[in-house]
Amino acid sequence: MPRDANVYRCQQCGFASPKAGTCPDCLRGGAGYVQLVEERAAPSRGTRRPAAAAADRPRPLREITLERGDRVATGIGELDRVLGGGVVRGSLVLIGGEPGAGKSTLLLAAARALARVTPPVLYVTAEESAAQVKMRADRLGITADGLLLWAETDLAAVQAALDDVKPRALVVDSIQTVSLPELESAPGSVAQVRECGARLQALAKARGIATFLVGHVTKEGALAGPRVLEHLVDTVLYFESEPHHAYRVLRAVKNRFGSTNEIGVFEMGERGLTEVSNPSGFFLAERPAGAAGSVVVASLEGTRPLLLELQALVTRASFGTPRRTVLGADYNRVCLLLAVLEKRAGVPLASQDVFVNVAGGGRVTEPAADLGIVLAAASSYLDRPLPADLVVLGEVGLTGEVRAVAGLELRLREAAALGFRTALVPRGSLADRAKPPLEARGVATVTDALDAVLG
Repeated sequence: MPRDANVYRCQQCGFASPKAGTCPDCLRGGAGYVQLVEERAAPSRGTRRPAAAAADRPRPLREITLERGDRVATGIGELDRVLGGGVVRGSLVLIGGEPGAGKSTLLLAAARALARVTPPVLYVTAEESAAQVKMRADRLGITADGLLLWAETDLAAVQAALDDVKPRALVVDSIQTVSLPELESAPGSVAQVRECGARLQALAKARGIATFLVGHVTKEGALAGPRVLEHLVDTVLYFESEPHHAYRVLRAVKNRFGSTNEIGVFEMGERGLTEVSNPSGFFLAERPAGAAGSVVVASLEGTRPLLLELQALVTRASFGTPRRTVLGADYNRVCLLLAVLEKRAGVPLASQDVFVNVAGGGRVTEPAADLGIVLAAASSYLDRPLPADLVVLGEVGLTGEVRAVAGLELRLREAAALGFRTALVPRGSLADRAKPPLEARGVATVTDALDAVLG
């Protein structure tokens, strides 16, 4: 293919072809028929890459030094937790989420905090006008002299203005709406997103500017644009929201400067986003008392223990094939645990409909919640409530054994702080450990667990 020839490119995966048609990669991947879109290539300039400076040449690892103060706190504790302790100078952070989740609200608050510590901060809005952003800032009570606002869609103009503004941090809202004039494809296309992302990455690394990008998501919930965009950036954050709940969860799926297991919890109100410093109490605030099928599990998200309420409803099936409905947990794993409960503990569920839900719209994915799901289903079937001051954790195997889990002290300390008095834990987790902060009962099998709390 000639260097300057027009190409037909897939707007989902980036596949390029010299002829029009559909994308073969998306068809093989199960995405169906995706039409290729024509893109005009920019003329080649034939310029040679300048020679690398002496500081950029290969050096021994022992000669590379780290500068102090490479992290800057954003002033938002939940965001700093997910980022690994603050934003790193010269890093490129991509934040995605559904429309209305609060991405722009979060970044506007972060820009205000950064403007107070390391001014100036440049906020480039390519989707809204400056007046619209000012209205949001007034509603949130944001007034910072070091925060500069600019409504611009031309990334080349933004790059040219950096010499005059000299920002310490840059926010681009969003990467799908900015464009480069030398590329004739439309904003949001694969070529524009890829080239703009690469340009911003080079600017961030060369000038040491902490850069935040807002990204759109597809109807499947994934970040729109080519996958190369996620490879370019240093950190990828997802801002998750439930349609009928006020809380928001900020989750890292990629982080070169910290853990990807940390989460941040926010609550959306009239004054914008509010940090939830005690998410366990937030999710357990409306827990019913003395209800069969309800149990509290201690989940661990990175270094943060999180207490969630699991609910199960077991009722006689109305049709020949029983239903299995799961919200907030892995469907296949719940079906596996129900089979273990029937085979190893003798609880007949083959003729029962089973509904499992994580109350409050939460989500639990780790195996430490297995024992809680089993006990909730057994409690609902027997119509016997579990003790209200009981917290449960443990992984369940196919033979009915209860396996040890990591981070037992953190989980139990969080449960004790919220008033829980007893815990049902794997027996292997209690071996050679200090005295737990509450009464912990060790069990080895699912049958032992049922006998301990349900008789």
